[in-house]
Amino acid sequence: MAEENYHKILERISRTSGVEKEEIERKIEAKRAKLSGLISKEGAAQVIAAELGINFDNEKLKINELLPGMRKTNVIGKVISLFPVRAFTTKKGDLSKVCNIILADETSNIKVVLWDTHHIDLIEKNLVKEGSIVEVINGTMRDSELHLGSFSEFKLSDEILENVKTEKIVREKKISEFKPQEAVSVRAFVVQTFAPRFFYVCPECRKKATQDGENYICEQHGKVPAEKRALINIVLDDGSETIRSVLFHETLKDIGINALDDPNLLAQQRENILGREMFFSGNVRMNKFFNNAEFIVDSAKEIDLDELIEKLEGKG
Repeated sequence: MAEENYHKILERISRTSGVEKEEIERKIEAKRAKLSGLISKEGAAQVIAAELGINFDNEKLKINELLPGMRKTNVIGKVISLFPVRAFTTKKGDLSKVCNIILADETSNIKVVLWDTHHIDLIEKNLVKEGSIVEVINGTMRDSELHLGSFSEFKLSDEILENVKTEKIVREKKISEFKPQEAVSVRAFVVQTFAPRFFYVCPECRKKATQDGENYICEQHGKVPAEKRALINIVLDDGSETIRSVLFHETLKDIGINALDDPNLLAQQRENILGREMFFSGNVRMNKFFNNAEFIVDSAKEIDLDELIEKLEGKG
């Protein structure tokens, strides 16, 4: 992710200053050498930008141009998803609220976190709803989220946005960079597998059904002919860190596990995937029982060497 941010900053510096990217990269490396390598390429790029008189503060940006650490960020987007307003108690004992929305433009989409009650009022009063075009002024980027506090503005906009990016944006990251609630992908090795756990779901709504004697009960549909499902926990390692990961029934075939009812063949399949390197995509969430992050894998695919080489050459 840091490499991706670096190239975005490099592109913006070059475009804004009119200086060739190669020249800017030389300045960045010189700055890092002067500081004995104690600053990242991304950090050095921001220093060079400042030296060239380039300030990204208060500039209206597209969503795909937003970078971690940016302040005084301005953007316009369409609300494509609204999450329920949550109330919480602050450390001082005061009652407060927080609300998350997904904002999209034609380049990308991003989670926006609202902390100010005046902004949240707009949602609770249905003045801002799904499909609304809103303008954000003076937001702050925290990792891959845009946060708005009392010094930020959040208001309806007259701008027209049509072809916005509504699909989930999955960012390739190292495991050590994973944050809860992110959609990510990673190239990693399977270093440990666990025995499957079985459960039953309602065939109508696909939600978990609870056993009641010989019957299975769905909260919504009552007694149902429940379907048996499985999940398997694995541990992934990409060289930066490890993470416990969960694959549900439909995803198990992606890693070559399909013999759930044959213990001997299942044991062989579990052994076969140990040490296997693949691309895994999914969502990071907090496991409340263990109080640590875990990776819910929704797809896994083999590494395409031609595609990987092309991607690496593009970064070079």
